[in-house]
Amino acid sequence: MAPAAASASASASLAATATAPHHALAPPRASVSVAAAGRNSGLSVSVGVRSVPGISVVNSQRRRMVAAAAATEMAPAARGEGGGKPFVDEMRAVAMRLHTKDQAREGEKEPQAPPVARWEPTVEGYLRFLVDSKLVFQTLEDIVDRAAVPWYAEFRNTGLERSEPLKKDLEWFTEQGHTIPEPTAAGTAYASYLEELSEKDPQAFICHFYNVYFAHTAGGRMIGKKVAEKILDKKELEFYKWEGTLSQLLQNVRITLNQVASSWSREEKDHCLEETEKSFAYSGDLLRQIFT
Repeated sequence: MAPAAASASASASLAATATAPHHALAPPRASVSVAAAGRNSGLSVSVGVRSVPGISVVNSQRRRMVAAAAATEMAPAARGEGGGKPFVDEMRAVAMRLHTKDQAREGEKEPQAPPVARWEPTVEGYLRFLVDSKLVFQTLEDIVDRAAVPWYAEFRNTGLERSEPLKKDLEWFTEQGHTIPEPTAAGTAYASYLEELSEKDPQAFICHFYNVYFAHTAGGRMIGKKVAEKILDKKELEFYKWEGTLSQLLQNVRITLNQVASSWSREEKDHCLEETEKSFAYSGDLLRQIFT
């Protein structure tokens, strides 16, 4: 099975499409549309900055989108074990609808910002993004290691872990004479939210786990390549390298996700899907550090 490919048409999008927060943290300012997923499907990225202080999609609209996406993906010809579509495919269906039409045929958003190829990244901004990413990935790894919810332990040592590669990359930047910044408010807010979800809302947490890891292996790799071409003399960072066959690592996690979700009620599955927009919003706040 070929590794997941990044969409060449990934672009920034100013759509305010995230759900209202259930927590006291400040709402994220940008949305990132990242569809992780199917067997041979890629994933593209769009980043948007919201002009309102809150997240704009109301619950009823969100539920209709989730229900429509899940229903579309439940075609009889593609049913999995137990007669149902694998839950990871449902997650992908919801995410793809947050793309623009030029990114994916299932996309429903209008493009409102320039493509990634026209970004003007800076080393300082990229370092902020890498530092925030390290904090988020480390938080995800710590959560599954602690396994406050027993089945979190199923996601240990997947081979997708990124905190150690990021540590090496930041050491390399230090060797080049760059000062490594502290995590930004965007990074600390996302890490805190993940910690909160992991204790109180495991289905929502898994939505973030899935989107963060799968997004990075596809759209994230494409962005890393573009940034490296512009400011790093095409150097490939450790952040974008994996030991073993990436496609198999991803498939192993898909299988585990489907097994875990097989014990969830339909309500719990829908709740997980409803968190997708918010996961994009938090990831978008991190991603926009690159070019601001």
